[in-house]
Amino acid sequence: MTIAEAQTIVDNWIKENGVRYFNELTNMAILTEEVGEVARIMSRQYGEQSFKKSDEGKQLSDELADVLFVLICIANQTGIDLTEALRKNLEKKTSRDSDRHKQNEKLK
Repeated sequence: MTIAEAQTIVDNWIKENGVRYFNELTNMAILTEEVGEVARIMSRQYGEQSFKKSDEGKQLSDELADVLFVLICIANQTGIDLTEALRKNLEKKTSRDSDRHKQNEKLK
């Protein structure tokens, strides 16, 4: 699925199942919560923290999908075309960072 298709699918899901979008500030809080859930899994799976009983059944892929879903909701409700935004962002990063990263001794 393309990014544009994902934006349409999420929009249709909201209209059919979610009644309406939560307001932007609520979705920002939800996004923060979902990113926290990703951080929790990362710190246990790749970091030094041990898993808790409450972590059972949590999957990184599912939590990342939750982050993406809410991010798409925010883009949809604020009128952002994520395909175009990502294209422009990659152009900016390429212009700004391509030589910087190639010359970074820490990355060699």
